Amino acid sequence: MASKRYTIIIADRSSGVVRRATLSLRPIFISVGIVAALPVLIGIGAAWKAKSDVADLRASHQALEAENANFRSATTELATQISSLEAAIQDIGARSALDPNLAKTMDKLPAVVKSRAMGGSTETDRTAQRTLSALGTPDDTFGLLRTLLESLESRLTVVSRNVDRRNALAAATPSIWPAQGWLSSTMGHRVDPFTGDDDFHAGLDIAGERGQPVYATAAGTVVHTGWQGGYGNLIVVDHGFGLQTRYGHLLNYSVKQGAKVKRGDIIGHVGNTGRSTGYHLHYEVLANGKLLNPLQLLSQKPRAQ
Repeated sequence: MASKRYTIIIADRSSGVVRRATLSLRPIFISVGIVAALPVLIGIGAAWKAKSDVADLRASHQALEAENANFRSATTELATQISSLEAAIQDIGARSALDPNLAKTMDKLPAVVKSRAMGGSTETDRTAQRTLSALGTPDDTFGLLRTLLESLESRLTVVSRNVDRRNALAAATPSIWPAQGWLSSTMGHRVDPFTGDDDFHAGLDIAGERGQPVYATAAGTVVHTGWQGGYGNLIVVDHGFGLQTRYGHLLNYSVKQGAKVKRGDIIGHVGNTGRSTGYHLHYEVLANGKLLNPLQLLSQKPRAQ
């Protein structure tokens, strides 16, 4: 069906000019429809985009929640590691405390004894040498933190082991006077009290009264109790790390061979047995079979009787 057409007449009264315009309704209706539909189409497009954006945001939110959950878990794990390390550091600090006098005595031990006690050096852990400049993501950061903490744990283990070794050496270092009394003879050359000839005295003589206690000067194991020539009644204590002490001219024994002793334990009593001119204790210290001057190690008095 043909489209209806309409004519619009415009007349100018002053000039008498008449103008005519013929219009077809279909193009007008189509144009009006397009104009009316355009906001609807824009609205539908905006709605679709908004829906798509919401979906993207929801997916991003879920991904962030999952990532945050992983970070929370990683943070909790790191906090636990840090707490464990703090406890380990406090424990090492408590165990590393050492009596200053005993520390000075340990410094006077032969280098070979100290080296045997500490077991040599350890290689440097190089995993901690990575730098933050290589990081790209938070996962990298957490990964590096875990690596650094594990490295610190490893190094603390080494430090703890060294503290234990040092404490073991401290316990094994002969540092107290083995008996109360007065020093009647030191280590070195002297006149032999029996022959009057020049003689080398291998230890200290500490004079005292008959039956006074004799103390172990460090922790160790009794490896000998019995008569031995000029020493008379003799006790030998092995302290480990190549260290031994000898206690001669004893009246009797308070320990048996194989017994474990601590510093300050009574192991016997002052006597006058063997090649002796009076009641006293003969005391020697050996490191790897070689005599040491006990005076350089004696830093503490024995406990009272």
